[in-house]
Amino acid sequence: MLTHLRPTLVLTTALTVVTGLAYPLAMTGLAGTLFPAKAAGSLVERDGVVVGSALIGQSFTGERYFHGRPSATTAPDPADATKTVAAPYNAANSGGSNLGPTSQALRDRVADDLARLKSENPAAPVPMDLVTTSGSGLDPDISPEAALFQAPRIARTRGLPEDRVRDLVAAQTQDRLLGILGEPRVNVLALNLALDAGQVRTGR
Repeated sequence: MLTHLRPTLVLTTALTVVTGLAYPLAMTGLAGTLFPAKAAGSLVERDGVVVGSALIGQSFTGERYFHGRPSATTAPDPADATKTVAAPYNAANSGGSNLGPTSQALRDRVADDLARLKSENPAAPVPMDLVTTSGSGLDPDISPEAALFQAPRIARTRGLPEDRVRDLVAAQTQDRLLGILGEPRVNVLALNLALDAGQVRTGR
């Protein structure tokens, strides 16, 4: 029995050390050396203060800011731990709503969002990603169309020419990876930071 047990224990221990300890530590060290910013979480700073991550969306609700894609993430209800409450972009509980097309709650939520967005910009069709949540609930990006849809509101509330807001969106639009992977996108946090920086330069 020991003849069979010893090789099994040795192999299990060796693989645990290599794959569970040595390899993760080596990859973490290599990533920290070659890509320190990304390895640290792609944190975004403003005036030396961390204001978020380029990889995780934030809940911008003010009329003066671009809004991201809806998020269905939740958190425990402080008043009742057996229940949950909405907590948009909660990275500790990434996930979708799991509501299907027959869900009345989903249809009501989408209808409300559509009505609000159409009142904001009646002349343009509402981009799909402004009313649908993602599987993760953490998307930091929106489509260029979703950003441009919001340009009239931003221009109106900030007293800016709409063309200037559109130019800002174009400047912040990232192309497909390697020209072929994914879709063009705009990082909402970066766009809002650029928007604020532009306001400072104009003295508004």
